[in-house]
Amino acid sequence: MRKITSNRPLLVLAIEEEAQYLDTSLPVLLTGMGKVNAATALAVTLSGLPLPSAVVNLGTAGALRRGWAGTHVIGRVIQHDLDSGTLRALTGKNYGQPLTVGCNLDGPVLATGDTFINSEATRSRLAALAPLVDMEGYALAVAAHGAKVPMHIVKHVSDDAGEGAAKIWQETVTECARALATWAARNIPTY
Repeated sequence: MRKITSNRPLLVLAIEEEAQYLDTSLPVLLTGMGKVNAATALAVTLSGLPLPSAVVNLGTAGALRRGWAGTHVIGRVIQHDLDSGTLRALTGKNYGQPLTVGCNLDGPVLATGDTFINSEATRSRLAALAPLVDMEGYALAVAAHGAKVPMHIVKHVSDDAGEGAAKIWQETVTECARALATWAARNIPTY
């Protein structure tokens, strides 16, 4: 990771395979896969000063609905594997509320959970909630929100989140990393 400064964003990705084509002087944080790794790594990083101008999460996502491909700037993120209804019934409090991220309010919804989605049944169930799914976005948004740092999420579709998605992800992650680096070079002024 390079030095964080208040006039530049922090790029955050889960793993090295997604970051392999980044060629930038911006700081890059690799968190590891999953919500706990993502939230912990970003929260620890944002506990120091100076804070970055924004957090930009770049990564891969599964398509929960047919026809979704390419790179997407997310508008809202939800947590698909938290039983919010039961928790609300038990405590009277809301946990895991949807979060708006970035400036693209019309952007797609991203569902985050700790399960790699590779079954048609799960895909169909989650497709009613969102068109895209990942394993870190919501957790990163919570950590950035807690530190009062603007958050942007950009996802490139790697697979269809159905049967065989894990194998397809392995075959496409390099292409996805290239697409994410191209997006960053074109859309982040300080890249």
